[in-house]
Amino acid sequence: MYKSPPPPSPPPPYVYKSPPPLSPSPPPPYVYKSLPPPSPYPPLPYVYKSPSLPSPSPPPPYVYKSPPPPSPSPPPPYMYKSPPPPPPSPPPPYVYKSPPPPSSSPPHPYMYKSP
Repeated sequence: MYKSPPPPSPPPPYVYKSPPPLSPSPPPPYVYKSLPPPSPYPPLPYVYKSPSLPSPSPPPPYVYKSPPPPSPSPPPPYMYKSPPPPPPSPPPPYVYKSPPPPSSSPPHPYMYKSP
């Protein structure tokens, strides 16, 4: 019997390997520092200084400010506007009147009447 070749084995899954930890650096060697030599002078006496208070500045003198002057230009007075006059009516057409005929009777003499 013929046997088929076995299937190829899958590659192993990728495993992330963290880098190896760095070797801890050795602590620096301890250096012993000798104390400073005592000062030949005696210590200065401690003088307590109170904090300097700021000198209070006197309040500024009160300056009276007069009210601002009224605006120089007063508002214009209210002007009453009358309605416009109606347009003039056209003059009546001119009618020619003939002079009256002379009267046949002579004019009466002027009579003066005493009061």
